[in-house]
Amino acid sequence: MSQRIALISEHASPLAILGGCECGGQNVYVGQVALGLARLGYSVDVFTRRDDIALPEIVQWAPAVRVIHVPAGPARSIRKEDLLPYMEDFARYMNSWLRQGRGRYDLLHANFFMSGVVARELQGRWGLPFVMTFHALGAVRQLHHNGRNEFPKERNLIESEIVADADAILAGCPQDAKDLGSFYGAPPHKVRIVPCGFDPVQFSPMDKGVARQKVGVRGAGPLFVHVGRMVPRKGVDTIIEAMARLRDQHGLYARLLVVGGETDRPDERSTPEIGRLRRIAAALGVDDRVMFVGRRRPDQLRPYYCAADLFITTPWYEPFGFTPLEAMACATPVIGSAVGGIKYTVRHKETGYLVPPRNAAAVALYMAHALREPEERESLGQGAAARAASSFTWQKVSNMVSQVYQEVMGRAASSQGAVITLLRTDVSESPRSFLN
Repeated sequence: MSQRIALISEHASPLAILGGCECGGQNVYVGQVALGLARLGYSVDVFTRRDDIALPEIVQWAPAVRVIHVPAGPARSIRKEDLLPYMEDFARYMNSWLRQGRGRYDLLHANFFMSGVVARELQGRWGLPFVMTFHALGAVRQLHHNGRNEFPKERNLIESEIVADADAILAGCPQDAKDLGSFYGAPPHKVRIVPCGFDPVQFSPMDKGVARQKVGVRGAGPLFVHVGRMVPRKGVDTIIEAMARLRDQHGLYARLLVVGGETDRPDERSTPEIGRLRRIAAALGVDDRVMFVGRRRPDQLRPYYCAADLFITTPWYEPFGFTPLEAMACATPVIGSAVGGIKYTVRHKETGYLVPPRNAAAVALYMAHALREPEERESLGQGAAARAASSFTWQKVSNMVSQVYQEVMGRAASSQGAVITLLRTDVSESPRSFLN
């Protein structure tokens, strides 16, 4: 019988359309890990909150992978910052699911701290081991948002409790592992570095001219691309300022495509960040060179990455960094902030360039350098594709996750065996001990 895994992802469903404020890397991670585990022989159920009344309770998403829509709070979209009060309902549903025998699991894998709340409850009630992936840490978020925090104030305490009780913690990069230790006292033996990945079927090099035709870009002039959620911390304003500096300080011109948003066409009402960025571009006189295209599904992104001379991403912080890795897989060099997962995947002057966050001057400097050195740019692209393929496919990531699962389940089995042996010894040596 295959081992069964319950992946808990309270706000990020693998079925969601990506690119909006609430849909991004965690959705991709959960979906791709589930599919990769299924290919390894596991049976996987993904538990996520029902955010639409029309969603069925169970979706058979792929062979050996089901998505279970959990009734927890109103069946509509709710900001993840407001979801913690509904985790009691989420845990109650999963307890009922297990009690009724609708699923049998060998291990729980929680994603994000609120899913960790649910996993701790199930661990305590059912004795199931659980693995934790935080995706983002409250203490780190507070640092970069100047202490402002729209999440419940108890988030950091909850994360500390999860760190204490989880059987293993998956960190997305060395910085994530360091932060877990520094802010939450995570013991090193619990933490395993498991990066994000990319799908080589979806992301690979293609002819630049063909790619530009597919995305509707005419001409052969320099083109930069950014793909990501439209929220301030992604630092797209830094890229726009760099476009102005490229013109004013380096005498060079380029176009920028910005992919992301709540809708397929850029809409300022549904995505206020687009409006803010457009106003910045207009004030800097580059609004004719910055084009917003709206959100795109993962299977639509390849030509955008391949059309670019450079992929640029300058977040304030980034626990994983999926999009630079996908660009690298398409042989496009990356200019990225030297933070979190980006400084782990991107190698400076080997696969692209690393710059300090919120530093438009540094971004413009490397933009200009790359445009003036086409041979170096080509070499960086080849190095990027090679590094992505050698270390970061989703199947490699799933293999790493599986190794951690096996360690955790092995320890759990040994612990249970030790308890049974102890009980048997006690019974044989003192047959009345359980009768008194």
